[in-house]
Amino acid sequence: MIDTVIFELSGHPVLLIDLISSLLGLTCVVLAGRNSKYNFWVGYLYTAALFFLFWNRNLYASLLLQPVSLAINVLGHYRWTHPKPEDQSAQDSRKLKVSRLSPVWAVICVAATLAVAGLWGWTLNTLFPSDPHPYLDCLVTALILLAQLLSSLKKWECWIVWLVVNITQILLHLSVGNVFMPIVCGLYLINGIWSLWTWMKLYKKHA
Repeated sequence: MIDTVIFELSGHPVLLIDLISSLLGLTCVVLAGRNSKYNFWVGYLYTAALFFLFWNRNLYASLLLQPVSLAINVLGHYRWTHPKPEDQSAQDSRKLKVSRLSPVWAVICVAATLAVAGLWGWTLNTLFPSDPHPYLDCLVTALILLAQLLSSLKKWECWIVWLVVNITQILLHLSVGNVFMPIVCGLYLINGIWSLWTWMKLYKKHA
């Protein structure tokens, strides 16, 4: 059922699971960009859809990351709805306010992401030499996890990371001839730009 072909784009089949995961992913980030806690409920469904998608395509490295993604989602759900007194929104004490990373933490996040991606890429290239872009694949995945983590803490910089991820994914999918996913990533990119601006307004309002 999940591997049913819905339609084709430039000779590339688009499966039902592709469509479902794309819709869930877009809904999740749109809700997050609108500062809605319900993005986490959609995120749970999105993680499940990605699990089946990666299983269907035998992408076991990505499959094994889904428990990590789920854990980050649970963390974010709790943090957004149970803020500490000093992290409460000025408009609603039950909500976590938007904040920003300090320069030191920004450098640490970038360095840690590059280190993890490099080590992971080397491992993937050693175990699965057939992967055409092992280091780029791992860098994108590491950036996605970083963006999810920053989003779970409601850090404004998460949208900068998402924009880098979206642009990189568009280039990556185009390089292998995929047509459907660049369109989806383009929608993610538009939402990321809008959310970057929206969260900055929330940050200035301490909301």
